[in-house]
Formats: sequence, structure tokens, C-alpha cells
Amino acid sequence: MRRPWVVGNRWDTLDGTHPDPLPRVSVIVAHYDQPGELSRTLHALAAQDYPRELLEIVVADDGSPGVVDVPDDVILVRQEDQGFRLAAVRNLGVRASSGEVLCFLDADTVPEPGYVRALTRLPALLPEAVTVGRRRHADFSGIDPDVSVVEAATGRELAEPGWLAEAYARSQDLLEADDRSYRFVIGAVIACSRRMFDEVGGFDESFTSYGGEDWEWAHRMWQAGAVVAHVSTAVAWHDGPEWAGRADFGLDRANAQTMRLLSAIPVPGSAPRALWSDTVDVVMRLRGAHSTAAGFIAADSFLATFPRARLVLEDAGATELRDDPRVVLGSDRLDARVTWDLARPVVILDPAWIVDAVARLGTGEVGTIELVDDEGTSLGRLRSRRATRREQRWGGSAAFTTEQLVAEGVFPLRSDPRLEAWVGGWGGTSSFC
Repeated sequence: MRRPWVVGNRWDTLDGTHPDPLPRVSVIVAHYDQPGELSRTLHALAAQDYPRELLEIVVADDGSPGVVDVPDDVILVRQEDQGFRLAAVRNLGVRASSGEVLCFLDADTVPEPGYVRALTRLPALLPEAVTVGRRRHADFSGIDPDVSVVEAATGRELAEPGWLAEAYARSQDLLEADDRSYRFVIGAVIACSRRMFDEVGGFDESFTSYGGEDWEWAHRMWQAGAVVAHVSTAVAWHDGPEWAGRADFGLDRANAQTMRLLSAIPVPGSAPRALWSDTVDVVMRLRGAHSTAAGFIAADSFLATFPRARLVLEDAGATELRDDPRVVLGSDRLDARVTWDLARPVVILDPAWIVDAVARLGTGEVGTIELVDDEGTSLGRLRSRRATRREQRWGGSAAFTTEQLVAEGVFPLRSDPRLEAWVGGWGGTSSFC
């Protein structure tokens, strides 16, 4: 029997494999007051090469004024007009659907005939797969909605966003995805399994202005262990230019989106550079009780290396550290992108290696690193949230690999390190180890 997971993000190991039998697919079309665009998209969905008896179309309307016309075989659900609520209306569409695989479109994004089949192949094979299609752009003004999309787009193509095409090329269609690849998941052309959607929790309905809800969702899916892929053969045509080319594009809108995502995505390049965030990216968990000097140096060197991380100490008696809000005394379990679990204190004298290891963990096939020093002494275990989620989901650790590595610049602390050498900045390893 084929296993329901791949190692890391290696969706390419399923190239050439197709689901048998095909699953029931629900296409959720988000709509607001675009009758012409909606008609064109529904005509294109009726022309899909996916078996019609396995294809369910749900139009989720965000409070359009007046009547919304859809064919008898299309489900229509509506919510009151309370402003821009794309996240909420997508969730509403999902609740009204019944498919094993969910495919999301916007009303002004028209799929080519093979779109649904191509985009849903991986989610049908892998419950963790999140796929994003290729959104192209054309000017459909003056063309009847029932004209085939390929014919309608011919000679009317508009520029595709170069930054997106470059990202897909550089990452081999997101095969080499990382913690910032959420930026390349475009909500108008995505698909996933219902199982993964329900587990992670759907779109965040607190997003009530244009943009960002798809990126927050994609990042949350990635952190839950999703397999992310760009499917270039799944083409849908947006009626009009990309966002940056539209008349209503503005810096205020772009800045508002960035501000909204600051606390939701706490990874370098997305989070504030120094300002405090309640969302935790890295945690060190130090187990057991240790000397005051060793605990202090371990805490200080860790937070000097990862200033916006959190330190969890099982020793609730370590009162000398309680004034730092980044230190948690007791056994509180914080969820983080990477957790460093230690049974004994360590000191970080050269942070370069450990910073790089933490940044890369979980982006490739390695989900856990067992750290040792030159003599084989344990320096703890680094583990990504993605690996933890996969193990919880599948009951084993085989969906990521584990490596044992000699950590550079990290050393086990003896119980009586020279504290004055640490705070004075003049001690070498002989002062601490």
C-alpha cells in the first residue's frame, strides 16, 4: 500500500502517479458583485475534463447586492455584506461542500479545461499537500462569457508578475520551499485536502481587508507539516492585471497587509527585526535543576543568540531570571517553529553554526538534529514543528529524517563556570567547560 506521506517536501517522488479512484472535488468560488466574471468562471468549470459526477461547484458570495444567478447544479451560499470578508466567505463555502479535496478560485479567475485535474492530483494522493496553480492575466472585456477561456485569452494576454515566476523557477516549483514560501501561495488558485484544511482550521476570519489571509493560511499549513507545490500546468486566467498593475493599487494597502502579518508569521524576513512579538519562533527547554551560574550563562548566551526567542526552565527556583519576560519558569509548553530540548546547560560561544541550523531546520528532509560535541556529549535535540506535527499525524517519525551533528561553537557547561568571565567577555572554553 502506498504510504500517505513523503519525506520533507519531496512531492516530486510522486511524479507520474495519479489517484485511482479519483476523489470528489469541491470547487469553492469566492464572489462579490461580479456577475459577468462569475458567469465566465462557471462556464469554464462546466468545461473541465474532470468527471462531472465527481465535481461539486460552490459559489460563496460575500454579500453582493441583489440576486446572484447560478445554474441549478451549482450550490450558492451567501453571507451578509459586512465589508471585505474573503476569509470568512471561503470558510462558508467549505462548510457547504462535501468533497474530499478542496479547490479555491476567485470569481474573476477562469480555469483552463485541465485545471481541476492538474491542481488536485497531489492533494488526492497526499492529505498534507497544498498546491498553487499558475495564475495568468488577460483582458476579457467585451468577450462573451461562454467563449472558451483559451480562445478568449488569445491575443489578450497581460504581463505575469515577474517576482512570482522567478520564485517558482528558483525553488523548482516550490520543491525547495522554506518558511517564507507562503508568499508564493496565491489564494485565487489553491487546492488542499479537506482533512488538512479542517485540521489546521481554515482561513483566519479576523482578516477583514484585502490581502494576507492566503499567506497567513499557507504559513500555518506549512508549519503544520504541509507539502507545498506549484503546479504550472494548472492554469487559470485572471480578468485584468496583477495587483500592482491595477488602478486601486497603493502603498497604503501593501503596508497594511505587511503590518497585519507581522505577528502572524514570526520568521526572519517577515517578522519585526527587533520589536517584541507574542508569537514564538524558537524555544529552548532546559530540563532539571542546575547551578545558578550554569543556568544564568545558558540563558544569557541563548537569548544573546536568539534575542526574540523564549527559554523554558523546569527549575521554578531559578528566580534570578524571572524578570526577563522571555524566560518561562516551570513546565509550560510553548509551541514554536523550532524547539531545542536540553537535559544540561550549554554555552554558545560562536553563534553562526547554531543560528544557521535553526534557520534551515524543517525546510528540507531533516526535521530533527541530535546535537553532540566533539566527544559525543549530548548538546540536546533541535526539532522543527513540522516534524512534530507529522509524527503526531502519522504515528511515526519517518516523514522527516533525523541527523546527528557535531555542533560548532556550542559547549556543555560545567556546574561551576566562571560567571565573571562570561559577563566580562574575556573567558574562553576553559572558563566554562
